[in-house]
Amino acid sequence: MYLSIDKKKEFFAKHGKDEKDTGSAEGQIALFSFRIKHLTGHLKENKKDFNTQTALVKLVGKRRDLLDYLKSKDIVRYRAIVKNLGLRK
Repeated sequence: MYLSIDKKKEFFAKHGKDEKDTGSAEGQIALFSFRIKHLTGHLKENKKDFNTQTALVKLVGKRRDLLDYLKSKDIVRYRAIVKNLGLRK
C-alpha cells in the first residue's frame, strides 16, 4: 500500500491540530494532495487507465471544495495551507 497508517498520522499531525484530528480541513487537503500526486504519477505510466483518471478528477474536485470552504470560513488558514502545500490558487 502506498499510504501507511503512520504516514497518515504524520500528515494529520503536521497539517491538523494533532494526529487524531482527522477531520480538519487542512489535514484532509494535505491527504488529498498526496493522493493526487500519487495518482498523477500512476497516470503518466498508464495513460489508458480511465478509472484512475475519473478518480483523480473526483479527488481534485473534493480538494477544491474543501479549499473553497476554508477560504470562506478562515482566509488566514486558507492562505497558510496553500502556501505550505505549494498549491495554485
